[in-house]
Amino acid sequence: MSKPSVSTAYISASTNRFNHAADASTSSVIACGSGKLIALWNTQDPDGRGIFQTLPGHDGLVTCVRFVASDAFASADDRGTVRYWRLFGTEWRTTAIVKAHQKAISVLREFDKFLLTGSSDSSIKIWEVQRGDVDDEVKEFQTISLQGWYPLSIAIAFLPSSEAIILAIGGTDRKVHVWTHSDGPFIRSVALSGHEDWIRALAFRVLSTPNDPLVLASGSQDGTIRLWNVESFTKMQAQSQTRTKHPGDDLSDDLLDAFEASLGDLGADAEEGGRQISLKRHILTVKSSSGTQQYSITFDALLIGHEAGITSLSWSPSNASLLSTSTDSSLIIWAPSSIVSTAYSSSTSSIWINVQRFGDVGGQRLGGFTGGLWSNGGAEAMAWGWSGGWRRWRRITSDNHGGTAGEEWEEVGAISGHSGAVKGLDWSPKGDYLVSVGLDQTTRIHGAITSSAPEQSIWHELSRPQVHGYDLMGAAWLGPWTFASVADEKVARVFEAPRNFVEEVRVLGVKDLAQSEGDRPATASVPPLGLSNKAVSDAPSELDSSRSRRRPFEGELASITLWPEIEKVFGHGYESITISASNSLDLLATACRATSPQHAVIRVYTTAGYHPFGVPLEGHSLTVTRIVFSPPNDRYVLTVSRDRTWRLFEKKENGYMPIAADKSHGRIIWDCAWSCEGDLFATASRDKTVKIWKQHSDSARWGAIMTMKFEEAATAVAFCSAGADAQERWLAVGLETGEIKIYSSLMSTPDQWTPVLTIDSNLAHVDQINRLAWRATDDPRRKQLASCSEDGTLKVLIVQFEID
Repeated sequence: MSKPSVSTAYISASTNRFNHAADASTSSVIACGSGKLIALWNTQDPDGRGIFQTLPGHDGLVTCVRFVASDAFASADDRGTVRYWRLFGTEWRTTAIVKAHQKAISVLREFDKFLLTGSSDSSIKIWEVQRGDVDDEVKEFQTISLQGWYPLSIAIAFLPSSEAIILAIGGTDRKVHVWTHSDGPFIRSVALSGHEDWIRALAFRVLSTPNDPLVLASGSQDGTIRLWNVESFTKMQAQSQTRTKHPGDDLSDDLLDAFEASLGDLGADAEEGGRQISLKRHILTVKSSSGTQQYSITFDALLIGHEAGITSLSWSPSNASLLSTSTDSSLIIWAPSSIVSTAYSSSTSSIWINVQRFGDVGGQRLGGFTGGLWSNGGAEAMAWGWSGGWRRWRRITSDNHGGTAGEEWEEVGAISGHSGAVKGLDWSPKGDYLVSVGLDQTTRIHGAITSSAPEQSIWHELSRPQVHGYDLMGAAWLGPWTFASVADEKVARVFEAPRNFVEEVRVLGVKDLAQSEGDRPATASVPPLGLSNKAVSDAPSELDSSRSRRRPFEGELASITLWPEIEKVFGHGYESITISASNSLDLLATACRATSPQHAVIRVYTTAGYHPFGVPLEGHSLTVTRIVFSPPNDRYVLTVSRDRTWRLFEKKENGYMPIAADKSHGRIIWDCAWSCEGDLFATASRDKTVKIWKQHSDSARWGAIMTMKFEEAATAVAFCSAGADAQERWLAVGLETGEIKIYSSLMSTPDQWTPVLTIDSNLAHVDQINRLAWRATDDPRRKQLASCSEDGTLKVLIVQFEID
């Protein structure tokens, strides 16, 4: 037997809720923190493929990612560790690991030879990085103590026409602190006040010509953005002397001061009385070996347009415009308007307007946007939201004057995933698509869309049928258009596909369908204060026409792809924990959390009318963790439990009857699975073993014919057959560490299983695997294995077997 090979067909992962958790490289690859993993997404992929790789390594949640070059980036986590990554050929490797802080790192920036980390231990550390051939050396250069407030943002740049460096720090004390560095350490210079809440975002605009001022943008939770100009003070004095004196010039400053004072007199009850605009000029002095230089920092513009706190700011690669995201679910592109210029204003001051506004009007999406960035040289603007999904807009036309005002933008597809542990998954009966449920309280359907290359179909999320108020625990298909799900509540809910979804899978080529599919409601909606999706018969028609030829985007998935709920199935006394459907799809079985034999029962229902089929199956004393019907004709039901036993029930005309049980595992049994032929089953346990069981030929007893031992707890198992008359079959075992191991056995020797492949955390997961499922495909050699994990990712792996 030769070794099978593995590749990735699909990775579904969300982006962490930290506003520095993603960054784009110059080659338009986005690296974003997803749980403890770093996910890589090439936004310029010709087929529109999503995340193509995940990098394991961090032990905590990834809070910051920052590209240093197109082939190197740094990442930081909430345990205080920084990792440096470099690309060697096609492989990303860690070249340096630094335990930078004792507490979580909230901000990470890199500039020149420095790497800066800010942490919730109220300090900023500055590191010097020396790049080697294979490893990088990171040495501590300086520590800045912030006396009790936390850094939330850092910006760093060269001062105009100088080698000196300016560092701006913003955070929870509502001021922008400016530090400078020329020869020795960084020194504190000035503090810019004006914002009324935490400063979450800072960004310097790099100089395009030597005469331009350096512009610092600061964005705060008070919903405003302030622009500050940094310019050489000597140059400013020269400018002011050359300008002709207007008679009103002397008055202007005094008038403004008087106006400000009168604003203050209005008292705190005046609408905007508190928001004072200070035009004070702050002077910086930088001493270096070449002499002393002076710079002035002045407040230049106040950008008001967001209705809630600013979460991120970034200047476009061409420096013409500024992108801001906010918790009000909007993304704004700002640009200076060149029309307004009076005799007074010097050439530097300008009026800024918002030229583009994307996102949801009214901002009813929970949490809004967490962060945003430019990609593809400024031709795309994108942002990720509170639930971890991205939205992306692409510029399609630009006017000839190089401005941003006449541009047209359109939304294009992006990436999404569960923002929490993925608890369950199930392939639809013919293997057309995959449903997954998770602790982020959503149910998602993923499918492969036919693309230009016939071999490669591209996977995407197609629908989000259930956005619930309880953590979801499991789902099972009851037919091509019907599935049932269980959550942290006592009922199971059954959903039926709306017309929207049927149309979508037909047009996108996910499933081969005839033109019409019966009369269905168009879509579904959740009433206010309700938990049940109600059917909506007449959908707005403009929606269908524009969406006909493409997959739904994140904004639509979150709002208009719900499925109507057609049934609730009651019976259990505690929260549901697992659900399973029979192979014939006419029976449904559920179990709930239990600490006593009275509640540790399995209830079986018919899917025809959702009535109980026979009496509840008793025998377990603690929570039942998995229920499986035996192929091909559901003769047996196998159940495993926290009480370390498995039990077998046989079908009679009026229900299932107990026939066998065994307690040979030493810890909880997490999962069990029947072979495709129905002659064996496997149980996976926390005692680090998987046992294979078979019925003795002479007696009715079921006995263990093989025990596989592992280094870690086994948490998921799944069998796969090579076809009807094949000689070989395979077993996939998922471990608590996130690894997947594949074993092979010949039909003639069911008691001999040999390991043929280990899928490590680079391709598999970094946390406990909750479910494994093989896709029903006709190809005997090329199999697809779906896996979901506590690390928040769902993957579909292609396993290519070589059959002799």
